[in-house]
Amino acid sequence: MVAAADAQNYAQKLGITADMAVQELGWDEDTDDDLRAAVEDTIGGDMLDEDSDEVIDVVLLWWRDEDGDLVDALMDAIGPLADDGFVWVLTPKTGQPGHVEPSEIAESAPTAGLTQTSAANLGDWTGSRLVQPKSRPVSKR
Repeated sequence: MVAAADAQNYAQKLGITADMAVQELGWDEDTDDDLRAAVEDTIGGDMLDEDSDEVIDVVLLWWRDEDGDLVDALMDAIGPLADDGFVWVLTPKTGQPGHVEPSEIAESAPTAGLTQTSAANLGDWTGSRLVQPKSRPVSKR
């Protein structure tokens, strides 16, 4: 069990602040309830699910080795993402069931149009922060 202060620290490590719209994808029985509670405490409400039609500030994507095609999941995740929003791919740590090699995330991110910026140690999970490139072509009409 993680102490409340450590759990609160999870939300800080993830760059999540009050009133952000946080969408959670890939929830399953193995996700970290302390991390989830810390995020919901910080944002002051429930995380949004995949059916939300809001503009999203942060996507928490719980991802395991057997979950399928990461590029497809990332493409789906960035659809409702705000221009300055970011995605955290949360994967089980090395040695845990469902562990994903960091190289898989590093290779999938650019294909989905994202750049990996940092990583975070989150108990039994590891987070990889992915952002959209800042320089988007602006169409002039």
